[in-house]
Amino acid sequence: MVLARHTFAGVAAAGLLAAVVAAGSGQTVPAGSIRGRVEIRLSTSGITARPDIAGLGMPDPRDVPDRRTSVVYLEAVPRGAFQAPPPGRAALDQRNETFVPHVLAVTVGTTVEFPNSDRVFHNVFSLSKARRFDLGRYPRGDSRAVRFDRPGMVRVFCEIHSQMSAFVLVFAHRFFDTTDQEGRYEIEGVPPGTYTLSVWNEGEVRATRTVELSQGGDGIAESFVVE
Repeated sequence: MVLARHTFAGVAAAGLLAAVVAAGSGQTVPAGSIRGRVEIRLSTSGITARPDIAGLGMPDPRDVPDRRTSVVYLEAVPRGAFQAPPPGRAALDQRNETFVPHVLAVTVGTTVEFPNSDRVFHNVFSLSKARRFDLGRYPRGDSRAVRFDRPGMVRVFCEIHSQMSAFVLVFAHRFFDTTDQEGRYEIEGVPPGTYTLSVWNEGEVRATRTVELSQGGDGIAESFVVE
């Protein structure tokens, strides 16, 4: 295990610069996959919400975000991976005073919808350098959208409910995956080469490892324990 205290924004910028040295010869080469499991042993306790009158009228308990969710990605990738991806769409729901999912990983150019599924108003905003926005207050059944045009980490909050927070990680390439409930991930279609594989969790790069994918191989397995 290697702990690395880097910011995601800094890593994203480094990946953009490193892309120019990772290009192939233009020939088609067999691609493989990098798969494994991330075990998070860090404290996953959430934020306690401040008391509010509106909450007294809500029978449904607040959801607790799964803070074990991680994003595994390659820091530097072949130049071709930085070709403009087709515009995509994703959703970050507001349900039981919780953002669902807690972590959303997308490519540059993706439009993210922020639907309100609660019986109370929400006000989604971010002060992150990669994307600043304030969607204002809106009721249940309404949805507002934001397009993410720059790579980096975007921290999302609700102006009304202090315990609500989420992350949107925006990549300039497609070589990343979000772990499932068992901590498993798989990055597919990776050309042969030597890469730095990073594990991001709750605002920080928690671990990095150099991996080598050989030509003609089916793939490799890399697992992490973050303490």
